[in-house]
Amino acid sequence: MGELNAALVEEAAKKSGLLWLDLPGLPQPRAAWHVWHEGSAYVLTGGDGEQPLPGLPEAGQVTVILRSKDKGGRLISFVADAELVEPGSELWDAVTPQLAKDRLNAGSHEGQVERWTTESWIIRLTPAEEIVEAADEYATVRPVPTPATTASAPPRLFGGKRRRVDR
Repeated sequence: MGELNAALVEEAAKKSGLLWLDLPGLPQPRAAWHVWHEGSAYVLTGGDGEQPLPGLPEAGQVTVILRSKDKGGRLISFVADAELVEPGSELWDAVTPQLAKDRLNAGSHEGQVERWTTESWIIRLTPAEEIVEAADEYATVRPVPTPATTASAPPRLFGGKRRRVDR
């Protein structure tokens, strides 16, 4: 990978906590939170309450799509070597505290690293030599179905002055 591209990948990955993974066997890319550490992105998957990324632990390589932090659009895509981080290794000990710190919506933060040891996988995504341009249809793909809904109707405006655009 060229020096300019490597710098762009690293800067984009550090600024945005979200990336998209084009996983084998899935019809569209999946969003995943990650931590950037020493030239690689680390993604946590599997286990109760963690992000589902089917096929990632078995994959040898995946296409990673990084987004622009300010606009949210695709900035750069690349092929990454996917490598399982073994529990108890030096790399595991270096990365898990960072993942635990950035894991925002955990059901319980107590004992989560110990749970990850038995229930989850941490995957290291290291950029390979190849820069890929994603197909144009990535921008028009429908989101993955979810059971999440809006809690209620939007609030009404009482007593305030309506703006022209609200009429």
